[in-house]
Amino acid sequence: MAARRRGGPVRIRVPMPDRPYDVVLARDYGALASELARLGLGRRAFVLTDRAVARHHGPAVARAVRAAGLAGAGAVLKGGEREKSLARYERVLGWMLRAGVERGDTLVALGGGVVGDLGGFAAATYLRGIALVQLPTTLVAIVDSAIGGKVGVNLAQGKNLAGAFHPPRLVYGTLSALASLPTRELKSGLAEVVKAGMVGDARLIRHLEQHAIAILAGEAAPLQTAIARAIRVKAAVVAADEHEQGRRLILNYGHTIGHAIEAATGYRRFRHGEAVALGMAAAARLGVESGVTPESVAAGSSSSWTSRPGRAPSRCLPFWISYVLTRRYVTASCASC
Repeated sequence: MAARRRGGPVRIRVPMPDRPYDVVLARDYGALASELARLGLGRRAFVLTDRAVARHHGPAVARAVRAAGLAGAGAVLKGGEREKSLARYERVLGWMLRAGVERGDTLVALGGGVVGDLGGFAAATYLRGIALVQLPTTLVAIVDSAIGGKVGVNLAQGKNLAGAFHPPRLVYGTLSALASLPTRELKSGLAEVVKAGMVGDARLIRHLEQHAIAILAGEAAPLQTAIARAIRVKAAVVAADEHEQGRRLILNYGHTIGHAIEAATGYRRFRHGEAVALGMAAAARLGVESGVTPESVAAGSSSSWTSRPGRAPSRCLPFWISYVLTRRYVTASCASC
């Protein structure tokens, strides 16, 4: 599934039945122009990003867009989970209309999960759908949210309750972007890497255990290996079950309670990965108490180095379960994950 060019990017194919696409993990944005050019996109790229990402990576991406022969336009969000709303989604569509974006054009989502989900939903619905390119700049985004085509926005009742399946034409992430992440953001993203290992790759878990200190220090080689293995897990699962009718549900591990934690705390107290880490620990503990999960799995799901230091609020597990059951979910299959 993966091909590595000597000295070049890691390329992992997502073999979707209708339109396969590549996830590329590169050192920087130097190869982005050629990656865009080979897709045969339309004449214009609308780049959606946020302020922090625009400062760090906007100029490099703008140069790549021009070098690929695309006319550039775009918009910059403030950033943060509260941007992932129906109101902001409507404004993005308005910006695209004013920029003259047409059905043959492309939306480029440059940022973390919020930008990718919001931009992806705009691409899925604008003029009944335009091409999408994901340029994830966080660890959570490159190993999880940018892959698989699940896009959407939050409602007052919970996360991702309005959305669509809209696979990208390309996912292109860089180690240089990950190197700029604060330690807390890196640790948060590692929760999704742990999840991938827990549901589909025991060797990834062993790699994380053996190289935890180096990975947390941001050392490129062990981090790249962990990311590539996590991407392969996600790629294989979504290719087999694009619309989450069966196997893809395993990727929601930790997210049922994790999303409830995020919603109940107003998307302010916990990063997404931190909430997922708590959710995995809680789900595994429930499994142990129900007699369906070995104690060793619960211990692995509670890896303290992936989550935020400290404890969840004292009302903790019973409260989160109650919140899930009474306020959040449309179906028991975790439709909003």
